[in-house]
Amino acid sequence: MIPPKVYALCTGKDTVSSLVEQNPSMAPGDAWKKLYGHHPIGSSALREQHKPITAEDIEQARKCGNWGETQPSDLFLTLYHDALNALEHDIGCGMVSPPLMGSSGTAPLSVISVVPDIMRHMSNLLVRAESSCFLCTNYWQNSTASKYITNALRELSRRAGERGKRVIVKLEYDRGSPKQLFEPHYVVSPKEYTGKNVGLPSPEEIPNIDLQVINYHKPLLGTYHCKYMIVDRKYALLQSNNIQDNDNLEMMIHLEGPIVESLYDMALISWHLPLAPLMPSNEDAESDDEPDPAGDENRTDAETGPTTVESVVHPVSSSQMNEAVQADMSGAASQSKSKGPDEATKAWLACGVQAIGKAQIAHPSPEDSPLPEHTTNDPHYDVDIAGEIARVQTAVSPKPSLTRMEAVTAHLNHTKNPGFKGTAPDRGPGEEFTPYLAHPTRDPFPIALVCRAPYGTPNHESVCNPQNEVWLSALRNAKKNVFIQSPTLNAAPLVPAIIDACERGVDVFCYICLGYNDTGELLPGQGGTNEMIAHKMYSTLSEKGRQHLHYYWYIGYDQTAPIVAKKKKRSCHVKLMIVDERIGIQGNGNQDTQSWYHSQEINVMLESPEVCRGWIDGLRRNQSTHLYGMLDKTTGIWTDENGNQAADVIGVDPGKFSWAKGFAGAIARVRGTGDF
Repeated sequence: MIPPKVYALCTGKDTVSSLVEQNPSMAPGDAWKKLYGHHPIGSSALREQHKPITAEDIEQARKCGNWGETQPSDLFLTLYHDALNALEHDIGCGMVSPPLMGSSGTAPLSVISVVPDIMRHMSNLLVRAESSCFLCTNYWQNSTASKYITNALRELSRRAGERGKRVIVKLEYDRGSPKQLFEPHYVVSPKEYTGKNVGLPSPEEIPNIDLQVINYHKPLLGTYHCKYMIVDRKYALLQSNNIQDNDNLEMMIHLEGPIVESLYDMALISWHLPLAPLMPSNEDAESDDEPDPAGDENRTDAETGPTTVESVVHPVSSSQMNEAVQADMSGAASQSKSKGPDEATKAWLACGVQAIGKAQIAHPSPEDSPLPEHTTNDPHYDVDIAGEIARVQTAVSPKPSLTRMEAVTAHLNHTKNPGFKGTAPDRGPGEEFTPYLAHPTRDPFPIALVCRAPYGTPNHESVCNPQNEVWLSALRNAKKNVFIQSPTLNAAPLVPAIIDACERGVDVFCYICLGYNDTGELLPGQGGTNEMIAHKMYSTLSEKGRQHLHYYWYIGYDQTAPIVAKKKKRSCHVKLMIVDERIGIQGNGNQDTQSWYHSQEINVMLESPEVCRGWIDGLRRNQSTHLYGMLDKTTGIWTDENGNQAADVIGVDPGKFSWAKGFAGAIARVRGTGDF
């Protein structure tokens, strides 16, 4: 049963964003206090008892969301019900006004690729802004990645000037500062944000943009781990990556529809301080539909791609895809003596469906005039997502001097590892690297925000929140399978939940990064390294249960063995859960102790078999984890064909003084300079 207080708030109408709309000078923090400040904050301990969900519970959950014309399934509503119950003792732990927690929308695009590809889409969306933008990240570093944004800000200012208008941009990040001991949110001066560490443009460089910057961290451990962007209150991006250069594979989803207003409400709550200048009203954002001055008339023929996302969507039938998947996995495995996927993993991956047509992958742009890559030194902004897809697919296609695999290797190396060699054989048709994944956009689907608030105190009391509860509910209520990809997996409540699901006969697929943040995870109370946890789970499971745990170390698309994360060559930072191939939970939260107990995290839970199957196809195409990364089901250890473990690993037993290795890594991580 949903607590009466929570039910009443969810079915109400007042929200932080609506109150600020009515009183533009009111700080979002004051709006929150007015609406919800009288609700006491109680215990946030994890709920131990979970009574069976009844039809009445499901109907209550349905009424607690604004689903529009969409019809959430009983499974989705069960997970949502459990997320709502987390609000009983602390309304604020969900980081959104309760009436906006359940919503709907579409997702025309996802990206599963390296940081520059996500920054390319962010920069394209930013230069198209008409009135406003919220851009938020955990760690901002003056880097090639940040230059995509700073270039876009300059271009946006130019375009806004041509329209005779101004654009408001709010930027929030977490760069730990002693000032945050007195005020967790503080306004950053132009002198500081234009310095060498951040490198944002000065007000004089962007005369048609009103830029305000906030640095936010809740001492000691309440990291602002959020990564998102909201443009014109119409478009939202939710991603895994910080704005810095690294070797990570990352993930982003582009959202449209009513869910954007929920994310906007969350952004106001996170901002907390007065808005100076004020953000445009919702009516202003909706009415500003003037054409972009940098439209098709300013692009060369070579730059003109498809005009809509729909034009690049040519779904492949499931039977065709299954044949392609099985053929590739059998062929690739035969070319390497490393362990390939087991039958359950093959069957799960075969559910993936690619929405971009075969011909468009093979020939994304004219062979005699290929689209140039959009870079920081040579920007090429497209007018729509379809044009972006064609451009980025051209970058990973064969060249006169490069095979397809060599082109992908160069793309993965980007700014961090020029010249690093790939070791994997070429993969056949249907297995091309596809950084941008188009999704059907005609029909909206249910989407809920499942977040957690920051908690700075160094203990594990802040564990009951929508993010954690929905992850646990997914493992508890899945009927067939649960897929998890995360850089780390060691949260104390999660490990037994995975074990219980496997013993119940649910297939759990885990794609985890070998050695990610090993030193920090060795500190007392942090949960242990990924190697330790994998070994522990396989050692704990019954023989029957082991057959349902499919554990893999992440392997880059062009590699045949995992590379320990400290080498900074091929790491993975994707944060994703897929339940029964139809419900996806994506966003900022890792499956580690920091994300479960301390950091502020923003995630969406959506119900769309089409999107989930697109993700499954992208997960298979854009890495080689399934081909070469499977751990031994008896020991939980990865070895090559000669019985050797991956180079430079710590191992399942790091030794009695392992905690001493953790302090430097933990300090770097909280400051944003480590693996976060």
